[in-house]
Amino acid sequence: MTHIHSDLQRFNPVTVIGAGTIGLSWATLFLAHGLTVRLFDPRTDLQEVVDQHFKSIGSTLSLLGLPENGFELRLSIGDDLQQAITGAAVIQENGPEKLELKQQLFTDIESYINPHTLLLSSSSTIPASDISASMKDKSRMLIGHPFNPPLVMPLVEVVPGKFTSNEAVEDALLFYKALGKAPQLIRKEVFGFVANRLQFAMLREAMYLVDEGVVKMEDVDEIVKDSIGLRWAASGPMLGMHLGGGHGGMEAFMRHLGSTMEKSWAAQGNLMMNEEVISRLATKSRESYNHKTIDEHAQIRDQKQMAILKVRD
Repeated sequence: MTHIHSDLQRFNPVTVIGAGTIGLSWATLFLAHGLTVRLFDPRTDLQEVVDQHFKSIGSTLSLLGLPENGFELRLSIGDDLQQAITGAAVIQENGPEKLELKQQLFTDIESYINPHTLLLSSSSTIPASDISASMKDKSRMLIGHPFNPPLVMPLVEVVPGKFTSNEAVEDALLFYKALGKAPQLIRKEVFGFVANRLQFAMLREAMYLVDEGVVKMEDVDEIVKDSIGLRWAASGPMLGMHLGGGHGGMEAFMRHLGSTMEKSWAAQGNLMMNEEVISRLATKSRESYNHKTIDEHAQIRDQKQMAILKVRD
């Protein structure tokens, strides 16, 4: 039987809402750390999806040093929301990124839980203040946004709403740390939070350069991996900039390259996601990556990410 970290004891059982990529990855992480998991999703092929997921995830669990099997007795699945959440200590929601749906879902959830249940949403853009707008008690609801896949990636953005209690924030940070994650408290609600805003800013310019024919799609990957990706994996962008200024630090960097950065910002593309652009980039992506399946690419990515994490830690 998998040992449960002492800090996780009071967060058992956990209900995972939504059996998409994120939800299944969360459920696997929770199970691998000894928690009892109820997985809720109204889809009719839920059992088939769950079975296929656990058939394919064993190698990743092995590389992470986590148990690969023996989860069956601690996992229940179903399409009855009340049954799935009654008595849960934690709820990790992973439904579609639609405000009205999430608002209704958390209002329904509130009818069946106890006052101490920790309510977490994996939403990547919608703030907790908006999601909890119709709830009577908003104090236990906040964002716990992972970087995909949460089984592998350390980051979880913990973003409280305007009415989230300090106790709930501390509980969320403790919960994710006990699962081996690296939660970061985001101190102000902004659209997209932090990691995705940074990612999308770079993706906009990368897609623009590919669409303009400046560089091939697969070559952008190599350029990033062999330069800023490598540097940022070790130091992050802000410390990297500070070090780039030499002994004068960030101030020297900004004084030396500030005007150059401004010129670069002004020259960057403002790509619009219309049908023509999507079609052009989709065609180029198939030309670049269709020599392997999505699952094969994902497995290679996860293996490399875990190797980097092992060396970095």
